[in-house]
Amino acid sequence: QVQVAESGGGLVQAGGSLRLSCTVPGLTFDNYAMMWFRQAPGKEREKISCISRSGESQYSADPVKGRFTISRDNAKNTLYLQMNSLKPEDTAMYYCAADLYYCQSSPEYWGQGTQVTVSA
Repeated sequence: QVQVAESGGGLVQAGGSLRLSCTVPGLTFDNYAMMWFRQAPGKEREKISCISRSGESQYSADPVKGRFTISRDNAKNTLYLQMNSLKPEDTAMYYCAADLYYCQSSPEYWGQGTQVTVSA
């Protein structure tokens, strides 16, 4: 059974940083492209960052470009999202997702999410 597990969320002041992590026990990690999504209360889910299987290709959505960095360590079977210069509008549930194909809008495997709250 595939489990996608995010960690690292929390409460941080505006301007601060957090690093999210994601592991996917049950999958051969480096066979899968990985993605981060987020969903704020009352808003639609949005795809914010993608990384290819090798890590060579990456995508960041405009709202987070230059502040968030996606990375992966295939030796540790772990995906990361380094979030810097956080803003109150970054407050959301953050989800890790995996798919065989790069940067999918509806990936096959999803985590339960980790809450990020940014105070003004």
